[in-house]
Amino acid sequence: MSVIRCYGHRVTSSKRHARIVDSLRATGVASVRELAERLQVSESTIRRDLKQLDRNGELVRTYGGAALALRAPSDEEPFDVSASHDRAMKEAMAEQAAELVADESVVVLDIGTTTPLIARRLRGRPVTVITSNVAVLDELRDDEAVRLVMLGGVLRRNYQSLVGSLTEQALRQVSADVLFLSCTGVRPNGHVVDNMAVEAPIKQAMIEAASRVVLVASETKFPGSGSLRLCSLSDVDVLITTGGADPRTLELCRQAGGKVIAA
Repeated sequence: MSVIRCYGHRVTSSKRHARIVDSLRATGVASVRELAERLQVSESTIRRDLKQLDRNGELVRTYGGAALALRAPSDEEPFDVSASHDRAMKEAMAEQAAELVADESVVVLDIGTTTPLIARRLRGRPVTVITSNVAVLDELRDDEAVRLVMLGGVLRRNYQSLVGSLTEQALRQVSADVLFLSCTGVRPNGHVVDNMAVEAPIKQAMIEAASRVVLVASETKFPGSGSLRLCSLSDVDVLITTGGADPRTLELCRQAGGKVIAA
């Protein structure tokens, strides 16, 4: 009997979480009090819900409430010139990245919207791909040539990634030939940064697990945004970018011994 009650509580919480996210999609932001009144639950319940949703990356907790988290860019957004240009840059970088992968190598693919495009170009290749990116799974799940290893962890649905202590522990057992790393910014001083606290430790563990680090960062990431330092350009073996990237920052990479490829 207690098991049934516990299961029912989980379903109720799940529905409440969905209603909170739906509410934020309509208003953008909301206070704890507003959400409590809207859902007819206590403010303490809402605070617990917001903490969980923030941990999952579905919203961002603010002082006294929450705001909708910025979603990772989708490859199926409505067509416009800027989106088309962004897609073309990602395709070009993915093409260059796939050319760096040797047969029989072990490849780690980070989260992001460019790494699935790299995965697509690895179809039919005798390689091992290790990832926490669910979109990479979608690209390679039916490919018998690729040995696909999914890292465990908690699913962040809106970013299609697995995170948490399980993911970090799994990466400690990984020895890879190359990592294709994403970021949200490359600062003029050469710091490679990210803006997601829950993702940063995963990326840092990936860097530790790989013999070579290939940073895939389009011109929009110079300087981009983010305050969490992942590594420096001196830790990057190859930087794949696009033609509009800041030349002074690219020179920092070259001076540190890294190779720069403009897609």
